[in-house]
Amino acid sequence: MHYFSAEGWQSWGLGSQPLIPERMPVLFDDDFAFEDGNGPRATRAVNAWLRTLPTSGAPSPNSWRAYALAARDWLTHLRRHGVSVFGTRQDLVTALSTYADRRLSGPLDERLESSSWELQITALSRFYDWAEGEGLAKAVPFTLAVGKRMVQGRQVETRRNQARTRRPKPHVKVQYLESDFAGLFRYGLAGLGPDGLEDATFRGRFPGRNAAMGGLVLGTGMRSREFSYLLVHEVPPLPTEPTEVPIPWAVPELGAKGRKFRTTWIEYRLLAAVHSYIALDREMSRGSWKPSRPLVVEEADFYGGRINGRRTRWSALRPEERVRLVGPEGGSLLLALSYNGRPFVDWGTLFRRTARRIRERFEPRFPDVAPHRCRHTFAMATLEKLVEGHYRQAAQLAAATGDASGLALYLLKADPLLILRDLLGHSSVVTTEVYLKRLDVNRIYRAAWEKTRGAIDPAALAEADAEFAEEF
Repeated sequence: MHYFSAEGWQSWGLGSQPLIPERMPVLFDDDFAFEDGNGPRATRAVNAWLRTLPTSGAPSPNSWRAYALAARDWLTHLRRHGVSVFGTRQDLVTALSTYADRRLSGPLDERLESSSWELQITALSRFYDWAEGEGLAKAVPFTLAVGKRMVQGRQVETRRNQARTRRPKPHVKVQYLESDFAGLFRYGLAGLGPDGLEDATFRGRFPGRNAAMGGLVLGTGMRSREFSYLLVHEVPPLPTEPTEVPIPWAVPELGAKGRKFRTTWIEYRLLAAVHSYIALDREMSRGSWKPSRPLVVEEADFYGGRINGRRTRWSALRPEERVRLVGPEGGSLLLALSYNGRPFVDWGTLFRRTARRIRERFEPRFPDVAPHRCRHTFAMATLEKLVEGHYRQAAQLAAATGDASGLALYLLKADPLLILRDLLGHSSVVTTEVYLKRLDVNRIYRAAWEKTRGAIDPAALAEADAEFAEEF
């Protein structure tokens, strides 16, 4: 597998630049040929399908890579057994059976986790759907089970790929951190113990940076791709006075999933921690680092800067361009820095190591923490405050004191689910509802009810009891 780059295409003897997206994976055989005496090879069809991904629901280069690797492994398996990628139904079904056996229970170095197998099936299903539409495939290796279910009061037909493995119900998996575990995680990132005091056994680096960024992720719900490539100039200013109303934070347009702009928020104390990191720890980490092809920025402000002499908005930059941004004297412009001003983006590894240290040192029940678990944690904590009316009370206070910002008015008028939908960047509130069903939202509503139980009219409680009494 190779990653395409059009750099220097003028010297290839072509009349125009190839219509292949930058960084698009390209599969090829050992002899570098895409056709032979028998006609076009399977790699040619797969490469044509990969080039359709940016406009068929997979805009991320990470998805392109995952799908290409899945297709490569499938083609390798078919070639090993002498089966054509567009062979007969019987041959393809048999090949998929042996492939599943090898990948799910075969040699250790070839075995896949359940989630990785699901990705393989998703990629191959999309490939064969495309191939059928193009008239290339007359048969597919999958068997579909047809059923029906209710969606918003309507009965709809569903299809399930039988090659998928059975997964545990969402409620049996811990997918977010409760408030005490979230606090323990922030302490762990800062090199502190559960009591908030210095942990003498801590041997990590950059605790100030890690704690500030951990609070940022837990406080904004940004995805890993979004917060990893944040620029220091994109951090919103800190209000002159502490406020209970959260502070809006614009998520970078090209950093967001599907390249959609959205605005999330962050609490004052967490934003203050980020500004403290910028003023102290980050300032000490600044250096003269430069990448091989630097993009030198001058006259930078909140919206953009002059990049190699041309005024450019930050929202126009892709992650791979953001990581090349440096100041006039060197040093990355990313928010999180390592030694000598180098950018730091490997948050997945850092979060896992921190979780493992907490589990070994302090709390054996502490789960693994990936960046996306922090997003779930933000969603649950925010929903809890919305249900309890915390943000509504803060907005009312802001309005009463004459600080009725647009966000405060929005908090007073909007439904909690609509607010959470906008913060998470979902296109529909239905998506938010489905998302929340995978988490333990019953606990939030139950806790909110218990807090107000004393204020409920006894007649209402008696009426509710009577409803259940009639069952006996």
